[in-house]
Amino acid sequence: MPGKKILLIEGHPDASVRHLCHALADAYAEGAHETGHEVRRAVLAKLDFPLLKSQAEWEHGSLPPPLAKAQANIAWAEHLVLIFPLWLGDMPALVKGFLEQVARPGFAFSAEGDNPFGHKALTGRSARVVVTMGMPALVYRWYFRAHSLKSLERNILGFIGIGPIHETLIGRVGKPGDGFEEMDKWLAKLRKLGRAGD
Repeated sequence: MPGKKILLIEGHPDASVRHLCHALADAYAEGAHETGHEVRRAVLAKLDFPLLKSQAEWEHGSLPPPLAKAQANIAWAEHLVLIFPLWLGDMPALVKGFLEQVARPGFAFSAEGDNPFGHKALTGRSARVVVTMGMPALVYRWYFRAHSLKSLERNILGFIGIGPIHETLIGRVGKPGDGFEEMDKWLAKLRKLGRAGD
């Protein structure tokens, strides 16, 4: 059975040093390659693009050239894996700016009948969102209701037809007492997800 076509979107904004998000992305890719999945990567910190500043620009403006390959890879992929750290309770601005740019009318959705958003053009693709955070993951999920993650899943990914969407939340990143054993556990988890193409 042929492997999946997977796009790994690395959303950590800092490319100057290596972070846990980078190690998690590498582990996922290693696992995926082991079982014959094809993996392409979009490293957002290495892409230079402006933020959208108006609805008119979003609807009628041109996609910035540095994002053309990433958008083409979204169209190519059967499964998307988005990895980023939780910043101020939400995805980093770089990730939001990227999604706003690539999820444009005519690519991510189009009109259907009287509904300008009626046709979800990226239907048939699944996704996994991997989020690292300083707080315990259970606190984010149950006390804060994972509000920003639910918004991403419902209002962006789901809106353009992506589903099902699965989550991996990694909490207490960088806290005292969390050593290599804990990191190795999460790297093994991502490697296993990669092997499964999930």
